[in-house]
Amino acid sequence: MKIKSFIHTCTLFTLACMTTGGTFAQTTEPTENDYYKIVRLPIPEGIVLEVGGIAKMPNGDMAISTRRGDVYIVENISSGMPIYKKIASGLHEILGLAIKDGVIYVAQRGELTKLIDKNGDGKAERYETVFEIPISGHYHEYSFGPKIGPDGSFYITGNVGFGNSDWWAGKSFVPWRGWTMKITEDGKMTPFAAGMRSPCGIGMVDGEFFYGDNQGDWMGSGFISHVEKGDFMGHPASLAWADRPESPVKMRKDMIFAKIDPRDNPQSKPEYVKNEPMTTIYEMGKTTYPNMGIKSPAVWLPHGILGVSTSEIITDDTKGNFGPFDGQVFVGDQGMSKIARVFLEKVDGKYQGASFDFRSGFRSGVLRMAWGSDNAMYVGGTNRGWGSVGKEDFGLERLVFTGKTPFEMKAVRAMPDGFEIEFTSPVNKKTAENVNNYDVSSYTYKYHPVYGSPLVDRKDNAVRGAKATEDGMRVRIVLDGMREGYVHDIKPEGVRSAKDNLPLLHGSAYYTLNNIPKGEKANIALVTPKTREERERVDAGANANTPDNQMKEAMPTTAGVAGATKGKGKTKSLPITPSAMKLAIITDAEATKLLTKHTCLACHKVGERAVGPSYKEVAKRNYTNEQIEALIYEPKPENWPELTPMAPMTNVPKGDVKKIAAWINSLGGK
Repeated sequence: MKIKSFIHTCTLFTLACMTTGGTFAQTTEPTENDYYKIVRLPIPEGIVLEVGGIAKMPNGDMAISTRRGDVYIVENISSGMPIYKKIASGLHEILGLAIKDGVIYVAQRGELTKLIDKNGDGKAERYETVFEIPISGHYHEYSFGPKIGPDGSFYITGNVGFGNSDWWAGKSFVPWRGWTMKITEDGKMTPFAAGMRSPCGIGMVDGEFFYGDNQGDWMGSGFISHVEKGDFMGHPASLAWADRPESPVKMRKDMIFAKIDPRDNPQSKPEYVKNEPMTTIYEMGKTTYPNMGIKSPAVWLPHGILGVSTSEIITDDTKGNFGPFDGQVFVGDQGMSKIARVFLEKVDGKYQGASFDFRSGFRSGVLRMAWGSDNAMYVGGTNRGWGSVGKEDFGLERLVFTGKTPFEMKAVRAMPDGFEIEFTSPVNKKTAENVNNYDVSSYTYKYHPVYGSPLVDRKDNAVRGAKATEDGMRVRIVLDGMREGYVHDIKPEGVRSAKDNLPLLHGSAYYTLNNIPKGEKANIALVTPKTREERERVDAGANANTPDNQMKEAMPTTAGVAGATKGKGKTKSLPITPSAMKLAIITDAEATKLLTKHTCLACHKVGERAVGPSYKEVAKRNYTNEQIEALIYEPKPENWPELTPMAPMTNVPKGDVKKIAAWINSLGGK
């Protein structure tokens, strides 16, 4: 029997024991679906509902706009039989919709439009131009919004275009492309802020305007950021109009280029140069040009982990009816068909906070979200021309809280010497106060004209102390080497719930530390934790004693394994030692667990393409295990030029990378 077949047989035996109450029986860990269910809403045949905007009407109906230029009112949306009524058509790429005083406003590509039902028949007879949004005609000049501010004004954002030969470089061909525009109801426009590239993600948080962008030139990764009048968000193309008298923006393009080579040769696409001198958007604002309105992200959304194309930003205002995250922010992602969660706090007057994974598995690219009267989240999707993990061209779905509370990091707050982690339910204090159950590292993104940035200047931050509160709901951790302007990747990998001994549903918090707060340090006894390498060795030893590996180590000799000696046309059987079996390829179930833990499945599937190539495609390239390991840590976009570049996964431990690489190569024969 060949070794892979034998392992497969052992795996089936193990699974049988698990499912029939045998020696190795164990409880299946819960999934996202146990807590938040995605309910697919029916769409009548003939309606192409590529959702570009969605908002709740005063009577509880939903208004939905489409990229095809239609607007619908959907009645009885929470039922299994919603009713769709078209009230407008013939508009141009509607990528946002808002309700003010019961009236619908939409952002077309070239204007902010008010829809007027003059005779009360439920259809808009008049499309009134509120403001003409400048466009040159470039395909990439999408317009997003509107969002309504506390004073009743509308906020609209505009994409940049791209060059002709230098198709990779964002350009602002006409005024206010790459800007946020603030527009009054009577059509008066004030330029509000600059530096945006693809500002599809917009929303109001506690009455303040926030915007989100995705990875691209000058944008290291996706993020959301608080936007104030006069801010510059990072992309220099929009500064072509900063000299105009109505502009509130102080930054100028030549100031950026004096610090950073724009590498604007139309014949040569800028590529990442390893180990060259670098700066960050945080340093540009804090040190290089302070008081010039450069705004670094409030919270980064790590590329390829929490998304690849940031979309809607909404705040949970359901007062606990959508679970334990009341007041927090949800951020959609079109490319990865998922939603992230964000906890925000202000430290020294500046927003910062943590981003978390929340819910994946939507049928199309998540573009717009809105709350319904039933406190469910309504999610509209589209993927035409943009591509998404969700394979359907469009969709309308309802995300419903089941009433069960997931074991999650509810919030992470910065402290003078570390962080305080708040959980959704009490922790097992023994696991929570063991510093070796945490893995924390910090990194940042390079600010440069290259498309995106790898994680740069990454360092481990040893957890020196951990103390739980009496009720087990919060844990204070003390770190070495906190760094302002860096993302801190916090993984309480060994922490378990007090009830049911569950691991965290999502194991990482990505805290963007813009300011370290002042105050008293924690009164916690400090210790020296194990290093990452020492923890990996301990984990490897523990895994060697799992029932599955015990079975593998008990295997007899076999013929035909790699490395068997041959002589006189015969294959010589070799004994399989326990140490050799520890190197055996992990099972598909074990691989799924690892790939889920490290969010790999958000971009890659086993047998079909998603954001990146399938694992079977990679296996067919005949890379060695070592080559795959290297590509996980340092991807080469030129290997898959037709796909979205992969982010370096330097956060994945070496031991897990080795297992994943070996498993990928095992798929070549499947």
